[in-house]
Amino acid sequence: MSFSALGLCDELLKVVAEQGYTVASPIQIEAIPAVLSQRDVVAVAQTGTGKTAGFTLPVLQLLSGGLSAKPQSVRALIITPTRELAAQVAKSVENYSRLVNIRSGAVFGGVRIEPQISQLEDGLDVLVATPGRLIDLYNQQAINFAQLEILVLDEADRMLDLGFVNDIHHIQTLLPAKRQSLLFSATFSKDIKSLARGMLNNPLMIEVAVPNSTIDTVKQKIYSVDKARKNDLLIHLIKTQNWRQALVFSRTKQGADSLVMQLEKAGISAASIHANRTQHARTHALDGFKNGRVKILVATDIASRGIDVNQLPCVVNFDFPYVPEDYVHRIGRTGRAGNSGLAISLFSEDEAKQLQSIERLIGRKFEREIIPAFAPTHKAPITKVANNKKLVNMLDDDEYGNFEADPQPNSREKPQGRAKRASNASNHKRRK
Repeated sequence: MSFSALGLCDELLKVVAEQGYTVASPIQIEAIPAVLSQRDVVAVAQTGTGKTAGFTLPVLQLLSGGLSAKPQSVRALIITPTRELAAQVAKSVENYSRLVNIRSGAVFGGVRIEPQISQLEDGLDVLVATPGRLIDLYNQQAINFAQLEILVLDEADRMLDLGFVNDIHHIQTLLPAKRQSLLFSATFSKDIKSLARGMLNNPLMIEVAVPNSTIDTVKQKIYSVDKARKNDLLIHLIKTQNWRQALVFSRTKQGADSLVMQLEKAGISAASIHANRTQHARTHALDGFKNGRVKILVATDIASRGIDVNQLPCVVNFDFPYVPEDYVHRIGRTGRAGNSGLAISLFSEDEAKQLQSIERLIGRKFEREIIPAFAPTHKAPITKVANNKKLVNMLDDDEYGNFEADPQPNSREKPQGRAKRASNASNHKRRK
């Protein structure tokens, strides 16, 4: 179906055509008319199927006919879990609103707050924000929501994964009760259903794909290898298969930086992106990856929903994720917009439980392939965690520590995340 059949105005149709889009995706076909009808909406679709345009285009059209935002006010608020995703959505809003009278901006942690306060002084029609920085701005009386018409929760499941549920509920108390609310998610869990019940009014449910399924356009392969030889196998694959670009997922921040050093030593341009890096460094690495200066981007799961690279050919799971849903989001960075993609996972025997969880989630049994020169020699033992402190420190280095990492002193995410992990560690000890 063409975009012209969805009820969008001529200005937006022209911009969409200039972006090279001709046929709407299933989620766009369902969501755009629903949002234009001013219904509350819960929309669930796989990563890489066009959800962002599914809500930004109709939101822009609804706002284009109203009064501009007053000073320090916003008319539409889009909340995202990570800085990278906030920047990506804000860029889409900017591109799509070129021919309509809409002012937009983005606020997130990791950068100075003063320019963001200045940005809000004249008011914005659309604000894209991460939860922690949004609360900081409200506490500093830099923003008010009296004029708010539309709330969008983007990647809602990821926000719950990263421990933002209390912040989301707090933000809800600051917003006017009379508003249109939209919830977009890649998966549909019990927690998402509970969140929707508490924040949306009689929402229309849109679900265009099987929950937690992987995209058909992505070819998935698993190579068995000893844990100690994963670096060598990755370098071998990059060189022998002539990858021009690949996004590699590491479970830990330290592991990501170490892998970059090994790749650079092998003559392969690489950069890392994770929560311990400054926002400037993360932006620089991502820009280098998009423009081809960096061949391999090594990321923790903070990037699994915040990177949108046109025709990204390959994603590699250097380590398997602890949370099986993250596998779906990782490989969803390739095979987007109908293009084909390749997802390769490097499997060592200590990751057997993670692999089994992924196979149960997506309903598929993988055949483990072996490259003779890198054939595993033995089954590696699973390391036993000695105590709570060791477990918490370990988790603090993995994807569970990769939330917004806002350095503001009154930011709430990191203490909450650590408390949650400490609780998990205590439960782990009791079970043992």
